[in-house]
Amino acid sequence: MSHRARGALSAALILLACVLAPLGALSAWALYGIGDTARYEATVAPLAADADVRDAIAAGVTDGILREVHVRPRMREPVNSFVRDAVRSFTQTEAYRTAWETANMAAHDAVMRALRDDSEGPVTVDLASVTERVKRRLTDDHTPLANRIPIEHSRITVLGAEELVRLRKGFHVLEVAAFWLPAASVVLTLAGILVAVCRRRAVLATGLGTALGAALLGVAIAVGRRLTLSDLPPGVSHTAAGAVYDALTSTLRLACWLLLALGVAVAAAALLTGAYTRHRRAAPAEIHPFGPPALRDPVSGANLSLTSQVRPEETP
Repeated sequence: MSHRARGALSAALILLACVLAPLGALSAWALYGIGDTARYEATVAPLAADADVRDAIAAGVTDGILREVHVRPRMREPVNSFVRDAVRSFTQTEAYRTAWETANMAAHDAVMRALRDDSEGPVTVDLASVTERVKRRLTDDHTPLANRIPIEHSRITVLGAEELVRLRKGFHVLEVAAFWLPAASVVLTLAGILVAVCRRRAVLATGLGTALGAALLGVAIAVGRRLTLSDLPPGVSHTAAGAVYDALTSTLRLACWLLLALGVAVAAAALLTGAYTRHRRAAPAEIHPFGPPALRDPVSGANLSLTSQVRPEETP
C-alpha cells in the first residue's frame, strides 16, 4: 500500500473514531445513567431539597387544593396563603422526601419495565404505594389524624402508547450502541494510528478530534437544555425544570470534560514529543573544549596525537 493510500485510510479511521466517541458517551449515559435504577435514584433524591423544585411542587399542590376547595371570594386570598405556607412547610419534612423518592422511582420502574417488555397501552403508575409510604412516615412522626388517611388506588399516565412505541425502538438501539460504539471508537483509533505513515501526527489528530467531539457534545447538551425549557407547557417552573435537567445530565457533562481533557492531553503529548525529536535531530555534534580526546597506543599505553609532526633530519 502506498503512502498516500495509508494516509487516507488512517485519516478516515481516525475521523470515524472521533465521531463515534461522543455518540458512545451519549448512549452509555442514556442506558447506564438514566436507565439504571440505582443511579437514577441517586440522581433524583437530592432534588427533593432543591429550593426551586420545592417551590414548584408547593405551587402545584396549592393550586390543586384550591381547585377542589370552594371558598368565598373575600376568603380566597387568606386561604391561598394559608395552604401555600402549609404545603411549603410540608416540603421540608421527611415525609415529603419519602413521597418524592417513591413517586419518582415508581414512575421510573414503570417506564423501564414497559420499555423492556412488549406490552401495549400507556404506562401508568398507581399512587397507592406513594400514599402508603407517606402515611407510614407521618404516623411514625406522630402526626395527628395521619392513620386516617385513606389509601386509594388512583392511576396516573406517565407515558402514552404512541410515545412508548417510539421510545422502545430507541431504547433497543441504545442497548446495542452503549457497548459497541465506545468499543468501536477504541478499535478504530488504534487501527488508524497503526496504519498511519507518521504515527505521531495520527496521535495528534486523534487527540484534537476527540477534544473537538467532546466540545460539540457539550454544546449539544446546552442547546438541548434551552430547547427543553422553551417547550415546557404553561405553568411549569423553568427554574425547577432546569434544576432537574442539570441533575440528570451531570454525568454526561462530566464525561464531556473527561473526553476534552483526554483529547487535549494526547494532543499536547504528541506536540511535545515532536518538538523534542526535532530538537534532538537539529542539535550540533558534541564539541570538546580541550580538543578531541587523546588516543592511546594499545601496546605501550602512550598517548597518540591525531596529527604527527615531522622532525627535520639531523645533518652530520
